[in-house]
Amino acid sequence: MSDHFVSERQALILAQLRQSGRVLAQDLAQNFGVSEDTVRRDLRDMAARGECLRVYGGALLSDSKTVPLKTRIAEDADRKASLARAAIPLFEPGMVVFIDAGSTNLAIARAIPAGLKLTVVTNTPAIAAELTGRADIDLIMIGGKVDPAVGAAIDALALRQLELMRPELCILGVCGVAAETGLSADIFEDAVFKRLACSASQRIVAAITTEKLGLKAAFHVHDFSPPLSLVLEHDADRTLVEALSAKGVQVHFGDDDAVQLSHGQV
Repeated sequence: MSDHFVSERQALILAQLRQSGRVLAQDLAQNFGVSEDTVRRDLRDMAARGECLRVYGGALLSDSKTVPLKTRIAEDADRKASLARAAIPLFEPGMVVFIDAGSTNLAIARAIPAGLKLTVVTNTPAIAAELTGRADIDLIMIGGKVDPAVGAAIDALALRQLELMRPELCILGVCGVAAETGLSADIFEDAVFKRLACSASQRIVAAITTEKLGLKAAFHVHDFSPPLSLVLEHDADRTLVEALSAKGVQVHFGDDDAVQLSHGQV
């Protein structure tokens, strides 16, 4: 079977795991019309990516709330591309930019137009691979042990390297955005890394899909305070948008109706 069908089947298995928390190999084999050995191979692959925990006869949803980057990249690509297009005008020629882990941030990296002559720092191999070979970008890769769920290096070695950086712009990835708690992340080490990236940077931009709005992940990353800009989808809750604007946060929208909100402007 082609990789396309394997990926599609595994995506359906993951969707069922998210819904019920558990799957049985025998049931999956019957549903997909494949052998149990094929299903077990799928579950092994998914467990290796951190998407599930294998148990006798099937699998459980992984304890981690963070879906692995490889899986997230394939989800809602058009929506993330729209956010990326809205984020690109915030880049200026010659900037030093840190691009954090995240599938939307990968879309932003892909959308960087030619000729900006940026220096891009990233801790994410997928983003580095996307930008490698571009003559108009000086690429700096932060190394260390790559966390399989985050898809980036966030260990002590990576932190020491980040301490040497002073980016003009931080493209931040987050797991949750709530009016009461600000920006947050699911994994403690990732939150620590993100906080350092924010404190080292002159400006912070986070492009966020709507389903993250209202979510309170376990670990705090950043308050709603300048110099923060958010790029949101057009269906973002307007009450939240107005609250953010009142706090001095610049809000931009994806799609063709891109708008910037400032104090008193909705």
